[in-house]
Amino acid sequence: SVPFLIRLFPSVLTKFVYLNFLSFPFFVDFRRPELLVNNTISLYLTTEPGVTVGIWHTVPGSRGAEAQGKDQRWYEEALADGHPVIIYLHGNGGTR
Repeated sequence: SVPFLIRLFPSVLTKFVYLNFLSFPFFVDFRRPELLVNNTISLYLTTEPGVTVGIWHTVPGSRGAEAQGKDQRWYEEALADGHPVIIYLHGNGGTR
């Protein structure tokens, strides 16, 4: 019966392969990274019309004291200060 159900509902296969409906750890608000990771804020980039990508920007521990209490503008300026940027692509879990 499983192959028959997959044939009728191909989106079910996608859900079970990628498991993008799960959010782990449970009951955590990933839009507020400062509660999980020090010196981190949540930003959103519009990559094309209708597509918005959420990102976390974390400054290194060496700038942690400087980042305390700063707003989003400070973090955006920190991205343009000439230091290397590491991009981590987390996968298909649907969360950051």
